[in-house]
Amino acid sequence: MKNSFLLLLLQRSIVLILAILIFAIYINFLQIKVGITQPIFIHNMVQSKTPEWARLVDIKTINSEIILDIRYATINNFLNQKLYPVAKCALRKEVAEKLSQVQADLKTIGLGLKVYDCYRPLSVTKKMWEVLPDSRYVANPKKGSRHNRGAAVDVTLVDLNTGKELEMPTEFDNFSEKAWRNYSGNKLEVQRNSELLAEKMKKYGFEPLITEWWHFDAIGWQKFAILDVPLDRITEFQKI
Repeated sequence: MKNSFLLLLLQRSIVLILAILIFAIYINFLQIKVGITQPIFIHNMVQSKTPEWARLVDIKTINSEIILDIRYATINNFLNQKLYPVAKCALRKEVAEKLSQVQADLKTIGLGLKVYDCYRPLSVTKKMWEVLPDSRYVANPKKGSRHNRGAAVDVTLVDLNTGKELEMPTEFDNFSEKAWRNYSGNKLEVQRNSELLAEKMKKYGFEPLITEWWHFDAIGWQKFAILDVPLDRITEFQKI
Protein backbone atom coordinates (compact mmCIF):
# COMPACT_ATOMS: atom_id res chain seq x y z
CA MET A 1 0.00 0.00 0.00
CA LYS A 2 2.83 2.35 0.94
CA ASN A 3 4.71 1.55 -2.27
CA SER A 4 1.58 2.25 -4.35
CA PHE A 5 1.17 5.64 -2.68
CA LEU A 6 4.82 6.55 -3.30
CA LEU A 7 4.53 5.45 -6.93
CA LEU A 8 1.40 7.58 -7.40
CA LEU A 9 3.13 10.57 -5.78
CA LEU A 10 6.17 10.11 -8.03
CA GLN A 11 3.96 9.93 -11.12
CA ARG A 12 2.14 13.13 -10.21
CA SER A 13 5.43 14.90 -9.49
CA ILE A 14 6.76 13.91 -12.90
CA VAL A 15 3.59 15.16 -14.59
CA LEU A 16 3.86 18.48 -12.73
CA ILE A 17 7.52 18.91 -13.67
CA LEU A 18 6.76 18.12 -17.31
CA ALA A 19 3.91 20.64 -17.31
CA ILE A 20 6.22 23.35 -15.93
CA LEU A 21 8.89 22.54 -18.53
CA ILE A 22 6.36 22.64 -21.37
CA PHE A 23 5.05 26.00 -20.17
CA ALA A 24 8.60 27.39 -19.91
CA ILE A 25 9.34 26.24 -23.47
CA TYR A 26 6.10 27.85 -24.63
CA ILE A 27 7.07 31.19 -23.05
CA ASN A 28 10.48 31.03 -24.70
CA PHE A 29 8.79 30.19 -28.00
CA LEU A 30 6.66 33.33 -27.72
CA GLN A 31 9.78 35.41 -27.25
CA ILE A 32 11.38 34.30 -30.52
CA LYS A 33 8.47 33.33 -32.74
CA VAL A 34 8.07 35.76 -35.60
CA GLY A 35 4.56 37.02 -36.15
CA ILE A 36 2.96 35.72 -32.98
CA THR A 37 0.15 37.61 -31.29
CA GLN A 38 0.89 37.67 -27.58
CA PRO A 39 -1.87 37.86 -24.95
CA ILE A 40 -1.35 40.63 -22.42
CA PHE A 41 -0.57 38.34 -19.51
CA ILE A 42 2.04 36.52 -21.58
CA HIS A 43 3.61 39.85 -22.55
CA ASN A 44 3.93 40.88 -18.91
CA MET A 45 5.51 37.55 -18.01
CA VAL A 46 7.93 37.85 -20.92
CA GLN A 47 8.71 41.45 -19.93
CA SER A 48 9.51 40.33 -16.39
CA LYS A 49 12.18 37.89 -17.61
CA THR A 50 13.49 40.07 -20.45
CA PRO A 51 16.77 41.91 -19.83
CA GLU A 52 16.27 45.55 -18.90
CA TRP A 53 17.90 46.82 -22.09
CA ALA A 54 15.37 44.89 -24.19
CA ARG A 55 12.18 45.93 -22.42
CA LEU A 56 9.67 48.32 -23.93
CA VAL A 57 9.79 51.77 -22.37
CA ASP A 58 8.05 55.08 -22.94
CA ILE A 59 10.52 57.42 -24.66
CA LYS A 60 9.37 60.22 -22.36
CA THR A 61 10.86 58.34 -19.39
CA ILE A 62 14.22 58.36 -21.18
CA ASN A 63 14.15 61.85 -22.69
CA SER A 64 11.23 64.16 -21.99
CA GLU A 65 12.44 66.74 -24.52
CA ILE A 66 11.59 64.60 -27.56
CA ILE A 67 8.39 65.94 -29.14
CA LEU A 68 5.59 63.52 -29.99
CA ASP A 69 3.19 63.69 -32.90
CA ILE A 70 1.95 60.10 -32.93
CA ARG A 71 -0.12 60.16 -36.09
CA TYR A 72 -1.75 56.75 -35.65
CA ALA A 73 -3.24 57.95 -32.36
CA THR A 74 -5.18 60.46 -34.49
CA ILE A 75 -7.07 60.39 -37.78
CA ASN A 76 -4.27 62.38 -39.44
CA ASN A 77 -2.75 59.39 -41.24
CA PHE A 78 -3.13 57.52 -44.52
CA LEU A 79 -5.90 55.31 -43.12
CA ASN A 80 -7.86 58.32 -41.84
CA GLN A 81 -8.66 56.46 -38.63
CA LYS A 82 -7.37 56.29 -35.08
CA LEU A 83 -5.33 53.11 -34.69
CA TYR A 84 -3.73 53.63 -31.25
CA PRO A 85 -5.65 54.17 -28.00
CA VAL A 86 -2.95 56.52 -26.66
CA ALA A 87 -0.31 58.81 -28.14
CA LYS A 88 2.76 57.02 -26.83
CA CYS A 89 6.20 56.29 -28.27
CA ALA A 90 7.34 52.94 -26.89
CA LEU A 91 10.73 51.49 -27.80
CA ARG A 92 13.12 48.87 -26.53
CA LYS A 93 15.19 50.56 -23.83
CA GLU A 94 18.41 50.14 -25.80
CA VAL A 95 16.80 51.82 -28.82
CA ALA A 96 15.23 54.58 -26.73
CA GLU A 97 18.62 55.45 -25.25
CA LYS A 98 20.11 55.72 -28.74
CA LEU A 99 17.32 58.06 -29.79
CA SER A 100 17.95 60.14 -26.68
CA GLN A 101 21.57 60.52 -27.78
CA VAL A 102 20.40 61.82 -31.14
CA GLN A 103 18.20 64.37 -29.36
CA ALA A 104 21.09 65.51 -27.17
CA ASP A 105 23.37 65.92 -30.18
CA LEU A 106 20.78 67.89 -32.15
CA LYS A 107 20.15 70.19 -29.19
CA THR A 108 23.71 71.53 -29.47
CA ILE A 109 22.79 73.02 -32.87
CA GLY A 110 19.36 74.28 -31.85
CA LEU A 111 17.38 71.37 -33.25
CA GLY A 112 15.37 68.47 -31.87
CA LEU A 113 13.38 65.41 -32.82
CA LYS A 114 9.67 65.05 -33.45
CA VAL A 115 8.44 61.46 -33.47
CA TYR A 116 5.59 60.22 -35.65
CA ASP A 117 5.68 56.53 -34.74
CA CYS A 118 7.66 54.00 -32.69
CA TYR A 119 6.50 50.56 -31.54
CA ARG A 120 3.53 49.41 -33.60
CA PRO A 121 1.39 46.40 -32.60
CA LEU A 122 1.28 43.64 -35.22
CA SER A 123 -2.51 43.89 -35.46
CA VAL A 124 -2.14 47.50 -36.63
CA THR A 125 0.33 46.43 -39.32
CA LYS A 126 -2.27 43.93 -40.52
CA LYS A 127 -4.82 46.72 -40.94
CA MET A 128 -2.29 48.80 -42.85
CA TRP A 129 -1.43 45.89 -45.13
CA GLU A 130 -5.09 45.42 -46.00
CA VAL A 131 -5.18 49.00 -47.31
CA LEU A 132 -1.65 49.25 -48.71
CA PRO A 133 -0.15 45.80 -49.49
CA ASP A 134 3.12 47.28 -50.75
CA SER A 135 6.26 46.13 -48.92
CA ARG A 136 8.11 49.30 -49.92
CA TYR A 137 5.98 51.18 -47.41
CA VAL A 138 4.19 48.67 -45.16
CA ALA A 139 5.71 45.45 -43.85
CA ASN A 140 4.01 42.20 -44.75
CA PRO A 141 2.47 41.10 -41.43
CA LYS A 142 3.47 37.50 -42.17
CA LYS A 143 7.05 38.61 -41.65
CA GLY A 144 6.41 41.47 -39.25
CA SER A 145 8.21 44.80 -39.16
CA ARG A 146 10.91 46.58 -37.23
CA HIS A 147 8.15 48.73 -35.74
CA ASN A 148 6.48 45.55 -34.42
CA ARG A 149 9.71 44.81 -32.56
CA GLY A 150 9.95 48.23 -30.93
CA ALA A 151 13.14 48.84 -32.89
CA ALA A 152 12.14 51.43 -35.51
CA VAL A 153 11.17 55.09 -35.42
CA ASP A 154 9.58 57.59 -37.77
CA VAL A 155 11.01 61.03 -37.06
CA THR A 156 11.65 64.52 -38.35
CA LEU A 157 13.56 67.61 -37.22
CA VAL A 158 12.22 70.68 -35.44
CA ASP A 159 13.72 74.11 -34.75
CA LEU A 160 13.89 74.45 -30.95
CA ASN A 161 13.53 78.23 -31.12
CA THR A 162 10.35 78.29 -33.19
CA GLY A 163 8.99 74.79 -32.58
CA LYS A 164 8.44 74.43 -36.32
CA GLU A 165 9.40 71.39 -38.35
CA LEU A 166 12.25 71.77 -40.80
CA GLU A 167 11.12 71.39 -44.41
CA MET A 168 11.53 67.82 -45.60
CA PRO A 169 10.98 66.17 -49.02
CA THR A 170 7.31 65.34 -48.29
CA GLU A 171 4.74 65.07 -45.57
CA PHE A 172 4.86 61.99 -43.34
CA ASP A 173 3.42 58.86 -44.99
CA ASN A 174 3.71 60.20 -48.51
CA PHE A 175 4.00 57.01 -50.50
CA SER A 176 5.60 58.40 -53.63
CA GLU A 177 9.11 58.51 -55.03
CA LYS A 178 9.41 62.09 -53.72
CA ALA A 179 9.85 60.58 -50.24
CA TRP A 180 12.70 58.33 -51.38
CA ARG A 181 16.17 59.21 -50.15
CA ASN A 182 17.65 59.13 -53.64
CA TYR A 183 14.99 61.41 -55.16
CA SER A 184 16.83 64.11 -57.10
CA GLY A 185 14.10 66.73 -57.42
CA ASN A 186 14.34 68.29 -53.95
CA LYS A 187 15.37 71.85 -53.22
CA LEU A 188 18.90 72.15 -51.84
CA GLU A 189 17.68 73.18 -48.36
CA VAL A 190 15.24 70.28 -48.22
CA GLN A 191 17.94 67.83 -49.26
CA ARG A 192 20.29 69.19 -46.61
CA ASN A 193 17.64 68.82 -43.91
CA SER A 194 16.95 65.24 -44.88
CA GLU A 195 20.64 64.41 -45.02
CA LEU A 196 21.26 66.04 -41.63
CA LEU A 197 18.55 63.90 -40.04
CA ALA A 198 19.99 60.75 -41.61
CA GLU A 199 23.54 61.70 -40.56
CA LYS A 200 22.59 62.19 -36.92
CA MET A 201 20.50 59.02 -36.79
CA LYS A 202 23.24 56.90 -38.36
CA LYS A 203 25.79 58.35 -35.93
CA TYR A 204 23.95 56.73 -33.02
CA GLY A 205 23.12 53.36 -34.54
CA PHE A 206 20.12 53.75 -36.84
CA GLU A 207 19.80 52.68 -40.47
CA PRO A 208 17.68 54.76 -42.88
CA LEU A 209 15.02 53.21 -45.11
CA ILE A 210 15.50 54.10 -48.76
CA THR A 211 11.80 54.64 -49.55
CA GLU A 212 10.87 56.82 -46.55
CA TRP A 213 12.98 59.77 -45.43
CA TRP A 214 11.40 59.62 -41.95
CA HIS A 215 11.97 55.92 -41.19
CA PHE A 216 14.97 54.53 -39.30
CA ASP A 217 15.71 51.02 -38.00
CA ALA A 218 17.91 50.40 -34.98
CA ILE A 219 20.94 48.30 -35.84
CA GLY A 220 20.44 44.89 -34.25
CA TRP A 221 16.64 44.95 -34.57
CA GLN A 222 16.68 41.22 -35.38
CA LYS A 223 17.29 40.28 -31.73
CA PHE A 224 13.91 41.63 -30.62
CA ALA A 225 10.69 39.62 -30.84
CA ILE A 226 7.58 40.77 -32.67
CA LEU A 227 4.79 41.88 -30.33
CA ASP A 228 1.09 42.64 -30.57
CA VAL A 229 0.49 44.42 -27.28
CA PRO A 230 -1.76 47.52 -27.32
CA LEU A 231 0.09 50.72 -26.43
CA ASP A 232 -2.13 51.36 -23.43
CA ARG A 233 -1.34 47.92 -21.96
CA ILE A 234 2.44 48.05 -21.96
CA THR A 235 3.96 47.58 -18.53
CA GLU A 236 7.01 49.77 -18.14
CA PHE A 237 10.13 48.03 -16.88
CA GLN A 238 10.28 50.37 -13.90
CA LYS A 239 6.88 49.16 -12.70
CA ILE A 240 7.34 45.40 -13.08
